Amino acid sequence: MLTRRHFVATGLAVLTPSAVFGHAGLPHRSRSSMSARDVEIRRDVEVDTIHVFLEYFALYHVRAPGYAREYHIAVGDEGRNMSGDTVIKRKEEWPSWTPTQNMIRREPEVYAQFAGGVPGGPDNPLGARALYLYKGSRDTMYRIHGTSQPWTIGQAVSSGCIRLTNDDVIELYPNVAVGTRVTTYPT
Repeated sequence: MLTRRHFVATGLAVLTPSAVFGHAGLPHRSRSSMSARDVEIRRDVEVDTIHVFLEYFALYHVRAPGYAREYHIAVGDEGRNMSGDTVIKRKEEWPSWTPTQNMIRREPEVYAQFAGGVPGGPDNPLGARALYLYKGSRDTMYRIHGTSQPWTIGQAVSSGCIRLTNDDVIELYPNVAVGTRVTTYPT
């Protein structure tokens, strides 16, 4: 399994692939450093894949050999995150949202009022865009999506979905095809 340490390359590692790959540390330390950015990664990571490192609140979209776009994310509360391999099988602009039965059962005071669903729009919890993650033919109910709460980026706050700012998910969305593989690494 890849670790972020082995995924993100240092300048030396790019020049000498057999070298030990450096660890870049947390992707952000303040709001001003949370902008999406292009980073060098190992050249052997497959292009047009997404890699999510929950522990570092970072999502990488591999766009060319040795290069990825790094986005800062919010992740699920402890015990609510998915890990492993999934595939994007659906994409939606301004998606509607309905809490899962588990969400309603776990926190009825928060989610029961939305049991009938919320139409797409700026106040919708899925934000401006959503990428739907599947394992085989089964919808995992996890999404990569925007958020109407951008202050949550860099935190473990959701029911398990991967949140980006609306600006970042709008940037990512047209660059990701249905069929894109997503690997989420556990903490």
